[in-house]
Amino acid sequence: MTEILLKLFIKNYEDTQNPAVHSAVGKLAGMTGIVCNCLLTIGKIIVGMLVGSMAIIADGVNNLSDAASSVMTLLGFRMAQLPADKQHPYGHARYEYISGLAVAALILLIGAELVKSSAEKIIHPEPIGISMATMAILAASIAVKLWMAGFYRTLGKRIGSQTLYATAADSRNDVIATTAVLLGCLVNYLFDLNIDGYVGLAVALFILYSGAGIARDTISPLLGQQADEETIDKITALVLSHEKVLGIHDLLVHDYGPGRRYASAHVELSADEDPLACHDIIDDIECDVLEKLNVHFVIHYDPVVQNDAEQNEMYKVVRGIIGGLDPAFSIHDFRIVRGSAQSKLVFDLAVPYQMMGHKKEIKEQIDAALCKKGKNYVTIIRFDGIA
Repeated sequence: MTEILLKLFIKNYEDTQNPAVHSAVGKLAGMTGIVCNCLLTIGKIIVGMLVGSMAIIADGVNNLSDAASSVMTLLGFRMAQLPADKQHPYGHARYEYISGLAVAALILLIGAELVKSSAEKIIHPEPIGISMATMAILAASIAVKLWMAGFYRTLGKRIGSQTLYATAADSRNDVIATTAVLLGCLVNYLFDLNIDGYVGLAVALFILYSGAGIARDTISPLLGQQADEETIDKITALVLSHEKVLGIHDLLVHDYGPGRRYASAHVELSADEDPLACHDIIDDIECDVLEKLNVHFVIHYDPVVQNDAEQNEMYKVVRGIIGGLDPAFSIHDFRIVRGSAQSKLVFDLAVPYQMMGHKKEIKEQIDAALCKKGKNYVTIIRFDGIA
């Protein structure tokens, strides 16, 4: 079914690196979600009102929030297509994240209202009429939501959209919520035990939990979360695949929305190489990363002196000291600045973020270890935080 919908509504749907295709797939997901969730909402609310079941109504309202989520998804993908302008030179792709945050707020509001309604149902229970037809409708709803979860996940994987992955998880959660309602109906039907208000409360709490999770997932990229390991590894491997490259460090990836990623890094090349040749190598790397990974890449050129015996020896000594302090530590941009009275060891030290508050102690330990080895140098250390 997913392939049929893609072929019917999206031209060149297999070209997922194309921003227009990315947006079209997102819009298709949004429209499909609106249609399916609206139908489920109408059906459940009508049935719930006919039989007087707050649990079924609560589950229907949950589908209404899903329809609103699909509307926000559709708007987010549409607005994310807006071109870059003077005020927004990196484009508008983060609208996709902002729309998710708006959906989360709506879900939390609906969940709070349902908690109130379900609590009243627990305090003042009313008899409900449950039939096999009612349970059949709920079972059909579960089947539809299972299909939707697979549909969203397939599209999310196809275009690499975290928004669609989250929507797939939301549909999966709806399956759990509706299953809980169905079990409540079965208990009432088989044992004449009214737990409708309690099941409605459970569904409402689940809606609140889901809304909080969506809010967290959408706020994180807006705050500048760390790029995923796969992206980091791919960029690193592509840079190191160039013959003249000696190393890479200080790799930063900035996410301005799906398809709008910018990265920068320091790339090490031999100081003996012709600067013009190094410039050409850097240009080639930047073009490769953009073409193959769709990441706008800017490189800072770090020339590395390789034929200085004293510097090579002290690099090994310092690296040994650093490794002894913590295997997670690493150094780069290492050089010796020679003076008439005393020489300086200048380098960058990468440490985990939680260790950044101990810079003074770490430097003192390094200085003490150098002194113990009889190495009379002043250390100039710049600390970098790493995950």
